[in-house]
Amino acid sequence: MPDKFIVPQFIANEEKILGPVTVRQFLLSLGTVFAIFIEYKIFQLPYFILFAIITAALGGTFGFMTVNGQPFHLFFLNFLQTLIRPGLRVWNKLPTDAELRLLLQPQMISEAETGALPRKTRPGSSRLRDLALIVNTGGVYEPEEGEETEPPARTEQARPETYAK
Repeated sequence: MPDKFIVPQFIANEEKILGPVTVRQFLLSLGTVFAIFIEYKIFQLPYFILFAIITAALGGTFGFMTVNGQPFHLFFLNFLQTLIRPGLRVWNKLPTDAELRLLLQPQMISEAETGALPRKTRPGSSRLRDLALIVNTGGVYEPEEGEETEPPARTEQARPETYAK
């Protein structure tokens, strides 16, 4: 008997490192704090406060917010793809100059040059009726060669077992 295998469960959950904070959230928070520190060094106090609030809001949104059970960064990427891609895709193939010239030339090619196959004759209506009867009865009905009669009336004997009462 083969060994039992453990099937991994909850693979969609991220690993938690600091309480409820995942690795992704921790790295985004660390990057946000680093960006705020750089803004502190670059801007004067009123501008720093404005940019720090915007940076903290963006970092918190991308790090901790979820939309419909998925992280915000996935929602944001899906939103951007929806905006960029058209909703309806239509293929408008324009013919090239060579294709247009070929279409405008008169067709003077004989059937022998094209290698056309001879056409098969279409079966008559009685033959089609016989074939339909063979299929419908599951092979019970067998027409005789050269016979072109009306199909027999449907009886209990000609019915398949699935339709029998």
